[in-house]
Amino acid sequence: MFGVTIPLFAQDISLFQQFNGRYDYVAIGNTLNIQENGSFVPCIIETSSSADLNLDVDQNVVAAYLYWAGSGPGDFDITLNGSPVSAERTFSDSLDAERIFFAAFADVTSIISNEGNGTYTISDFDLTNVIGPYCSTGTNFGGWAISIIYEDDSLPLNQLNVYDGLQSVPTFLSITLDNLNVLDNEDAKIGFIAWEGDSALAVNEQLTINGNVISNPPLNPANNAFNGTNSFTGASDMYNMDIDVYNIQNNISIGDTSATISLTSGQDFVMINNIITVLNSQLPDATITIDDYTVRCGDYNIDLFYTVNNFNSTDILPANTPIAFYLDEILIGQSQTVNPIAIGASESGSITVTVPENTNPNLTITAIVDDDGTMTGTITETNENNNSNFSDIELLVIPDIVTLPGLIGCNEGFEISTYNLFDALVNLDYEDDQISFYLSLEDLETSSNAILIPSDYNNIFNPQTIYVRLESPPCYEIFQFNLIIENCPPYIPDGFSPNDDTYNDWFNIQGLYDIFTEHELKIYNRYGDIIFEGDNEKPWYGKINRGLNNHGKIVPVGTYYYVINLNDPNYRPMVGWVYVNY
Repeated sequence: MFGVTIPLFAQDISLFQQFNGRYDYVAIGNTLNIQENGSFVPCIIETSSSADLNLDVDQNVVAAYLYWAGSGPGDFDITLNGSPVSAERTFSDSLDAERIFFAAFADVTSIISNEGNGTYTISDFDLTNVIGPYCSTGTNFGGWAISIIYEDDSLPLNQLNVYDGLQSVPTFLSITLDNLNVLDNEDAKIGFIAWEGDSALAVNEQLTINGNVISNPPLNPANNAFNGTNSFTGASDMYNMDIDVYNIQNNISIGDTSATISLTSGQDFVMINNIITVLNSQLPDATITIDDYTVRCGDYNIDLFYTVNNFNSTDILPANTPIAFYLDEILIGQSQTVNPIAIGASESGSITVTVPENTNPNLTITAIVDDDGTMTGTITETNENNNSNFSDIELLVIPDIVTLPGLIGCNEGFEISTYNLFDALVNLDYEDDQISFYLSLEDLETSSNAILIPSDYNNIFNPQTIYVRLESPPCYEIFQFNLIIENCPPYIPDGFSPNDDTYNDWFNIQGLYDIFTEHELKIYNRYGDIIFEGDNEKPWYGKINRGLNNHGKIVPVGTYYYVINLNDPNYRPMVGWVYVNY
């Protein structure tokens, strides 16, 4: 974190990139001015200049950032060693309405990595037609610089921060660096790229670290920090630009968790474009990504799969680092890392979280590592602002249950019937392997205990609800219908033969017994005399059980009149003739 004063028309110096590991940097560059600005200096500026890069064999380039700046509104398309370079970011500042200045940035890592050591030339950087109005006030300038960050296994574990923007001095500029953990202050350094400084102006021009004035005499006196020099090469002819680096190991202490940088200038107009700090700081950097998730139909439980990383770090991330999961800032789950995570390593994990029922199906879950469940961290890190990751999730909501028309089955006895359950689905479009039938919603939701033979099913209750699951990836639909028992009209035979041959030996009225259990059966002879009375427990086998005589005897061959009172409000008494033969 950092706090700065804000010059008019400028861009705050802010953290652009951070590197944690065995990193250091070097800067090269050159001016386009032919000499220091002054009243009798010709108003001439070059369109190209060169500088040499000489890295050791063990110093491997990981990033290279080109900054260029000058008087006027800006030239944002230049050339580096014959390769066109266009500004990726631009900055501006001004002294007044007439005197405006620009700076530009481009990532040239690929060019530096491919070409390696050697001479680098910036060309097609043309301010010739722009600087005229600036020359009389000594504010005409142009120049470029490349900051090259490299990795070297012989270096200690450092935190290298690249800050940029465009802020001008004179004004008071203060930057506070937090989240430090200085374990060793040896070779701690701070570097600057600055524009338009004049060696002849040295009025209260100071650079301080934690309140202590720093300098690098004779190249950078304490009262003239911005004087056209390059601390890396010892050059003092970088007219109207500075590439300076200072050792600050005596100005920062072991155990420090912050450092304050202050810049002042009483007269010289200086623009700070880039600041780089290199501090021995061993800290982890916990980040988290939600890699994937699993949701189930109609389920408010979500399986989250995540990875905790310790990439941009200089120390191991401890085991048991807490992780919290939030839905709209409501804590819905907690976890923790299992093992220590080495520098540059990761650990994967998973958790099942439950969101409240009736939650909007389109939701966002945020995962925060190094969070104890109160949005509070427990571990000091190189970067405290990159601990979270979110994932947009859509719950699989099951549509409302659709009720289908019921199936009516004829009572086959004791309120049981046989059904083809597929008959209830005549209005649905489906394949057979998409359909399954269940006796309860619970079984349907878990796909368990499906009805095995739905085409030949006997009901258990009357009425009975059947639930249908229609697979409709990624979810399914639910239907339900009732099985209803109906007492269908009995089928009355024309006759029977009670001769004990086991074939058609009784008045077998199909659909009557154990169905119309309260029915009454009466049989009359041709004279109108009642000869038999029966019910659900007493069918007629052709024997007489009423009248004055012949009780228990088989009736003679002949035609007999029957009256069946079903005692069902849906049916009238049924009457007719039945023929008894032997």
